[in-house]
Amino acid sequence: MYPEMPYYGEKTKNKKETLTFPPQSQPTLPGQEQEMDPRPIVDNPEYQGSQKLKGKTAIITGGDSGIGKAAAIAFGKEGANVMIAYLNEHQDAEETQKIIRSLGGECLLVPVDLSKTSAAQKVVQQTLNAYSQIDILVNNCATQYPQKSIMDITEQQLELTFKTNIFSYFFMIQAVLPHMKSGASIINTTSITAYKGNKELIDYSATKGAVTTLTRSLSLSLADTGIRVNGVAPGPIWTPLIPGSFTEDNVSTFGNNTPMKRAGQPFELAPAYVYLASDDSAFMNGQVLHINGGDIVNG
Repeated sequence: MYPEMPYYGEKTKNKKETLTFPPQSQPTLPGQEQEMDPRPIVDNPEYQGSQKLKGKTAIITGGDSGIGKAAAIAFGKEGANVMIAYLNEHQDAEETQKIIRSLGGECLLVPVDLSKTSAAQKVVQQTLNAYSQIDILVNNCATQYPQKSIMDITEQQLELTFKTNIFSYFFMIQAVLPHMKSGASIINTTSITAYKGNKELIDYSATKGAVTTLTRSLSLSLADTGIRVNGVAPGPIWTPLIPGSFTEDNVSTFGNNTPMKRAGQPFELAPAYVYLASDDSAFMNGQVLHINGGDIVNG
């Protein structure tokens, strides 16, 4: 059975149902899944793995919660060894590891600050020590700090946003490439903001535009090696980043402006990551999958 979506809005005969969330916020980023109401839906019990990733090893940054957690669980169901790199959300990360192991999968954790190139090398070395190979890299970690005006974006915020959202992707790619072989896959999480923009997420949107262009350019650069590079561009998805960065009022109506009138749940993106990681997408390179509740965007 498809997981039931949480509903908090009023129902009327003349108006479509609108999914909303209880007003809430968290004081710090990257936010804690444990404190969210409702908790994000990260796993579809009806999703049965078919060993699409058996014998492969995947690194997922930001895999402790949200989209990264959903992808990690799906990868585990598909037989992959999973290394989760995360900042400091230990409880979320340990829960993710427990879920994957309960499903018969292999999962290890490494807490690191991926804005530093040395952290990427640490993740790669620990992965090789444990599993001896790297076949899949999912660059997924991100942060955002809404501001009413570009004039309010400080040098410190700009530097942190770019280091987390795009520098870390470069660092991880540079660290894994020497250990990848033909057939390997790199998947970058970009965003609908790369295509539509967002008036209060100017620096975040800029980094996601950079991720999209990185994906396209790197796919061309690596085409002769047999290593594929693709991306996923989520729309509004219910993850810890939302209550960690938006006001309570914004959270309560999060996702209502999509054509489907709701936010997405992390589990709804997981099959896209499995597809791009597996041989099913062997002829897909330099492309971005748009999972956004119905918004039509170019690219």
